Amino acid sequence: MPDYDLPLWRPPSEGDNLIIQATLGCRFNRCTFCSMYKTKVYTERPLDAVFADIDRAARVWPQAHRVFLADGDAYGLPTETLLALSARLKDRFAGLQRITAYATPFNLLARSADEIGTLRRAGFTLVYLGIETGLDRLLQAVGKGPARQMEAALARSRESGLKVSATVILGLGGRAHGQEHIEATAALINRQPPTYLSTLHLMLAPEVAAGFFDRHAQRMGQPFEPACDRDTLQELRRLVECLAPPTPVIFRSNHASNALPLAGTLPKDRARLLTVIDAAIAANAETLRPRWLRGL
Repeated sequence: MPDYDLPLWRPPSEGDNLIIQATLGCRFNRCTFCSMYKTKVYTERPLDAVFADIDRAARVWPQAHRVFLADGDAYGLPTETLLALSARLKDRFAGLQRITAYATPFNLLARSADEIGTLRRAGFTLVYLGIETGLDRLLQAVGKGPARQMEAALARSRESGLKVSATVILGLGGRAHGQEHIEATAALINRQPPTYLSTLHLMLAPEVAAGFFDRHAQRMGQPFEPACDRDTLQELRRLVECLAPPTPVIFRSNHASNALPLAGTLPKDRARLLTVIDAAIAANAETLRPRWLRGL
């Protein structure tokens, strides 16, 4: 198998799949809540080195059928590079079904719908996109681009047939801005629904916490007061209540940071999910995942 450059991160749904590092670090790497790639300098690995990793993996695990390209935003590699990687993967893994990667709004919008369609037909059928919030000033507070850019990236993906697995962060606005954070997020998703939607709970590593708090206070006009479990359950409830996408969205809260794991399809399963959330709120944390089991 490849010798990975650690730390190595991947979405929960890629836990059983082959990971190939096509890049190291994250090209953007300015999100104030994220500590994943702070120890790395963004690097596009030489194609020959990535090919060698693919070949080694194929000798050990020839039946692998799904591949996640790491690190942070490998979808930002040049299209010709991604197509070359796809060709190598298809040649080495006869049962290959899909290739996935993290993406940013920037590298989605840098491509035309036709170009994304070409990549989709080559095997890049799904990307992971951190929406985080639909509230514009909160996006600015955490170091990300404007909400209109996020919405445009989702629209470009839908136009080209690319599936998107998107995440939002509960608690990102703190106690003061939780409701507007969630309502703006639901409104964005209702306008441009992804295929999959997942929640994470805000968890700040010590090395990024001070910077997060400082920028949040500067941009939002008041100190950040962290949301408690009850606050984030109320946010979760409001998100499920407000989501009415024109096409079905597969919803999950299965990330390890979540206090309450949920699974369903919205809007079809809204009533059932709300019942589960209401029961958790009424139980006063008795049904929540213990804090010692939560993590990034």
